[in-house]
This record gives sequence, structure tokens and C-alpha cells, in this order.
Amino acid sequence: MCGGILPKSDKIKQKMRKDFYMQRVKTKQIYVGSVAVGGNSPISVQSMTFSKTCDIQATKEQLDRLYFAGADMVRVAVSDPKDANALKALKEVSPLPLIADIHFRYKFALIAAESVDCIRINPGNIGSKDRIKAVADACNARGIPIRIGVNGGSLEKQFDEKYGATPKGMVESALYNIKLLEDFGFSNIKVSLKASDVLRTMEAYRMLRPLVEYPFHLGVTEAGTLPHSMVKSSMALGGLLMEGIGDTMRVSITGELEEEIKVARMILQYSGRQKSGVTLISCPTCGRIEANLVKMVQEVESRIKHIKTPLQVSVMGCAVNALGEAKHADIAIAFGNKDGLIIKGGKILCKLKEELLLERFIAEVEALAKEKAEIES
Repeated sequence: MCGGILPKSDKIKQKMRKDFYMQRVKTKQIYVGSVAVGGNSPISVQSMTFSKTCDIQATKEQLDRLYFAGADMVRVAVSDPKDANALKALKEVSPLPLIADIHFRYKFALIAAESVDCIRINPGNIGSKDRIKAVADACNARGIPIRIGVNGGSLEKQFDEKYGATPKGMVESALYNIKLLEDFGFSNIKVSLKASDVLRTMEAYRMLRPLVEYPFHLGVTEAGTLPHSMVKSSMALGGLLMEGIGDTMRVSITGELEEEIKVARMILQYSGRQKSGVTLISCPTCGRIEANLVKMVQEVESRIKHIKTPLQVSVMGCAVNALGEAKHADIAIAFGNKDGLIIKGGKILCKLKEELLLERFIAEVEALAKEKAEIES
């Protein structure tokens, strides 16, 4: 069955993107290993291992998990001399650029600078200016960047006493730490301003963005377990990304690795900042559904998750919203009473019995993804 022409979706989607998404702020581009951060480079996703860094085997296993989950870079904690001295061996087996996370002990930063791809510190808690200069010189010698990681819960005393754990206090801390490095001729910098709640996180990044050119690492710190972190991170990071703010990001989830990467990629996708993979649209369940929609959606999602080509795929349980959603989807399926429609490019492609519908739909999605990939290449 053919016919039922619907309005073209491409021009509509382009106009919606222009109307609702702000242009990304162009920042200075730096490199963490081979991964570009800032400028026009893709927004990268990172995570952090939770093993003892000196346990090479355990940490390597977590690095591998993150690599296969799609992380672009990984941070490891450096808490003692054993961790610091393990970094060289760990770097040799790491499949991803390695970032050393260091607090207070500047000598650990000097050791780390010999092998890792980036160092995360707060210059303000490293100690004297001589120590900060030593770290800056060591990083400059190898051309590796420093992330100034400001946390709302651990501001330097002078900013905490004057401003409290506020966005203003976080921004002043960041500016102070940036100047410390710049005074020693170091400008290979990225910055983060993390709080444990959405509002302070967003406001701090907004306040600092027009004041510096450095790329921003986005994140909500201490965001909690999966459901809490998903909501906090989606609101804060997704909101900032839609405002054009952000160059790399981490979704912090207690005790998770792969889920951090999965959620981060979804935030990038649904904020409109990552043109990759399938955007799946499915209707809420209600009394009009005449098929096992939950099972169908899960099967569709499972079977097309490998697709990297940007596609809008709609799976609807009845005809009420299906035709409207199909206007904005590349391909759609609408289940009815023991049959259903496949709608492609705004046109009803076919009407089939329910038992034939799913396999045909998957085949059409695969074919469309291949066709789009060939056009883009």
C-alpha cells in the first residue's frame, strides 16, 4: 500500500535546530593525547577509574571497559607514591589518553607529567608559587595540558570565606588559578566548575564563559547513583550544551563506568551536539495500544544500537501520534490492530501484518542508515 504523502522533514528539522539551539562557543583548541578539545572539535566524553591506580591489572581492565563503551579519555586518581610511580606502566597499556588527577602533592604531578597526557589539579592547593611553576614547566616541556578543576565543595579558604560555595566563589577561584598558570607562561589549559547541584553548576559555567577563551570540561560532581545523576547531568550538562557551552564532559555516576559513557552520549545526542547514532522516539504506553509496544521498542533499540549514522527512528503504538511524529522522523513504524504502517521520508511505505512488520522495519532502517552513510562519505 502506497500513498499518504506527509510534509518533508529535513527542512523542518533544520529550521528547528536554528531556532532552538545556540551556536557553540568557539574556544581555544588543546590536545589530550590525540584527542582535540575545544575549537571546532567534537565534544569528547570521559570517565574515571575507581580501582587503585597502582593495581595495573585492575585499572587496565577498567580502562578497557571504558574504551569499548566509547570513552575518548580516562582519568585516574594519584593518591600516593605507588600510584604516581605506576603511571608510566599504565600509560603503556592504556587504550585511551590518560589524565592524572592530583591534589596537594606537587611532586606527584611532576612524576605524572613524564608519562600521562593531561594533569588535573587545583593550582591553589598545590602550595607555593615555586611548586606551581615547577608543575607548569614540567607540563610545558612535554606539551601536555592542565585541567583546573574547581569544585564548589572545596574552594580555597579566601574564596570560601568571602563568597561561600557559590557560583561567584567558583568563578573567582578559577580566575585566580588561571592567572597563576598564565603568570608562568602556561596557557595549555582547560577548566571545570563543578558543584553537586544543577543551578550552581550551570550558573558558574555561564559566568566564566565570556571571561576566558579556554575550553570547558562539563560535569556535576557528586551527582549520586544512576537515576539521580541522569537527571542532574541531563539538566545541567544538556542545558549548557544547548546554550553552546562545553567542549568535553563527564557524567559522574556512583559505581558505574559504562553507564557514564552511555548517558553522556545520549545527552550529547539529544542536546543536538552530537550528530551520530539513532535518536529513538517511542510513545508513552496507554489504553489505545494494540500491540506489545514495550517488547517491540526494546527489540528495535537492541537491533539498531550499532548504527552510527544519524537517524531519527520512531516506534509508535497506534495511529494517533504516528503520522505527526513521522513528519520529524527519518523512518517510523506505527502498530495497529494486528497490522501496522512503515513510514519513510514522510511517505507511507507499506502496510503489513504485525508478524511481518518488525523484520521489514529493521531491514528498512539498516538500508536507510547505509544509504545515508554513503551519501555523507
